[in-house]
Amino acid sequence: MQHEMHLYKEPFDMIKNGSKTIELRLYDNKRKLISVNDTIVFTSTENPGETITAKVIALHIFDSFETLYKNLPLLKCGYTPENIANANPSDMESFYTKEQQKKYGVLGIEILVISENL
Repeated sequence: MQHEMHLYKEPFDMIKNGSKTIELRLYDNKRKLISVNDTIVFTSTENPGETITAKVIALHIFDSFETLYKNLPLLKCGYTPENIANANPSDMESFYTKEQQKKYGVLGIEILVISENL
């Protein structure tokens, strides 16, 4: 199955250059449809003509970003050596509230880029 997601410039570029291999999302009804070996087409919000197609190689499901941050390598989740010291699960609250996390849980989607349309 193929899924579609939009990404801001920085995470899009990090997936493109291979430094971000785990995409973090709410484990809502849309994400519950994702399975290992599915594909995801990521579209740049800055330039909708730019896409990256990736294969899902693992799914990491947690009750909250706090638990996820304790269990996944954050350098693969979009942090860099320069900002990893300040990594905090509350960073994700600008996207997903604690109430949403409690209701749905959260997901780390581990991916492998298979093609780019830049």
